[in-house]
Amino acid sequence: MSASITAYDTIAAISTPPGEGAISIVRLSGETAVATANQVFKGKDLSQVESHTIHYGHIVDPESGELIDEVMVSVMLAPKTFTREDVVEINCHGGIVATNRILQLLLGEGARMAEPGEFTKRAFLNGRIDLTEAESVMDLIRAKTDRAMQVAVNQLDGNLHTLIKRLRQEILEVLAQVEVNIDYPEYDTDEMTTKMLLEKAQTVQKAISNLLSTASQGKVLREGLATAIVGRPNVGKSSLLNHMLHEDKAIVTDVAGTTRDVLEEYVNVRGVPLKLVDTAGIHDTTDKVEKIGVERSRQAITQADLILLVLDQSEPLTDEDEQLIQATANKKRIIVLNKQDLPAQLDTTALLKLVSPDEIIKTAIPTSAGMDALDERIAKLFFGGIENSQTTVMVSNARQIGLLRQANKSLDAVIAGIHAGMPIDLVQIDMTAAWDKLGEITGESAPDELITQLFSQFCLGK
Repeated sequence: MSASITAYDTIAAISTPPGEGAISIVRLSGETAVATANQVFKGKDLSQVESHTIHYGHIVDPESGELIDEVMVSVMLAPKTFTREDVVEINCHGGIVATNRILQLLLGEGARMAEPGEFTKRAFLNGRIDLTEAESVMDLIRAKTDRAMQVAVNQLDGNLHTLIKRLRQEILEVLAQVEVNIDYPEYDTDEMTTKMLLEKAQTVQKAISNLLSTASQGKVLREGLATAIVGRPNVGKSSLLNHMLHEDKAIVTDVAGTTRDVLEEYVNVRGVPLKLVDTAGIHDTTDKVEKIGVERSRQAITQADLILLVLDQSEPLTDEDEQLIQATANKKRIIVLNKQDLPAQLDTTALLKLVSPDEIIKTAIPTSAGMDALDERIAKLFFGGIENSQTTVMVSNARQIGLLRQANKSLDAVIAGIHAGMPIDLVQIDMTAAWDKLGEITGESAPDELITQLFSQFCLGK
């Protein structure tokens, strides 16, 4: 999809969230964007102004002459715009009625309502950005932490695009050499070409493997980390949730079984977005409502990426505690040994027979003791190998990860074929497949159906 698209109808959409606010922005893009805005704008003649300037005036209904709003209009002429088309942005007072009236006037003057993500899609089709940069736009909008934002900005700057483009060029160069060898065998030997093909496949595969090693951390940044707070009743689970949220979201009492359902909230811990799930205390009960809550808690353990297992060190270790330790043994977990401000009753020696000492963080939630250590442990669990997400090229998108894995498999086939002594022209097919899969990541060899489906996930007006 490298063709530059220059003939498009003019699209319009509201680019700010609906509701009341200081300003709203209505955006136009296309060949007639300036002329369309001119029909409803009373102020300077927008067709005569310089590019990248902003102008004061009013939006007026051209049929009735009714004054709609006082506005500032930005005019940006192609090709130095986000879409590489003429773009006009009308900055009006924030409010549903005024904003919608302006949009309807523009549609009445010939503009078409933009589809979700169509502005970004035009930027892609016109060669302004590639698919990795387009996807990073939505990642930037959805970023829940500073660290997630840094990764999105990194991709928006083209770091992943540059790396993929370099790898494709290296593959292309070796494929060209293979073609020369096939067409003119007198100029080279099969052994030399095979050796070159093997070395290049191994080099590219190493680069892809390095990228894939960032996938789990990247996915956490993009989607958040499902974190279940579990434990038997009254060990401090809801207190831990409230402390991490910095607000009293969950009810905390001395009565066991206060939490009867699963509570979900997002929190930022050292740049790691956590989807915290405060579960009902897991224990045997005859109460029907509590039973439902306990069953949901067990499901939360199964679905969680991280378990915060809270134990009460002011009470002896119980059979229920040991069952929870066993149930979470194969999960990433942190043992939160709570209530350190109370006299110790839990046998630490018995506990250390069941868990590793590295898993334990000691806390006294009312005094905040141990909470910094807990935050640090969470961050190290998922980002220990990536020190600087601002400079590290990371992949977080499931589509990109899947294509990288497919490219890796094709390179595996190349290496296996060479070791098996397969003819060079057959090995070349797998090398070409790897080149194609890398091209799908950036959009250089992506099918039209993929492009349409990808941009349909964007918000309206972007």
